Amino acid sequence: MSISRKKLRDLSFKIVYSLNFHSASELEEETKLFLEQQEDLTEEDAAAVLQRSLDIFSKISGLDAEISEKTEGWRIERFSKVDLSIIRLALYEIRYDDESPEKVAINEAVELAKVYGGEDSPKFINGVLARLVKQ
Repeated sequence: MSISRKKLRDLSFKIVYSLNFHSASELEEETKLFLEQQEDLTEEDAAAVLQRSLDIFSKISGLDAEISEKTEGWRIERFSKVDLSIIRLALYEIRYDDESPEKVAINEAVELAKVYGGEDSPKFINGVLARLVKQ
């Protein structure tokens, strides 16, 4: 795989974000269409992003349950779609991606929030992830 971790994370975020707008039955096809539009991806890289995305999709209910459990007083339905997508991705990386150290996953989530989130997103996401990793 020649894709950078940063690019993989950015594409994964966009795909996880799309969960908010497509039914489960459409996700794989929509993800493939999205990846076909990425001109700088090799077939191998697109396949790697697709596989990672499908793995994330398969774990969403567990990720959401963990997020809900650790964010008492905040229902995840009230999170912005961008913030929730970034938190889901970061938590996936923390729990299931051995190549992504916890601190790196959190830092990169905050960086994604600076690009795609609202003014308070970086601080909010950092706080939620801090709660999630504190065991």
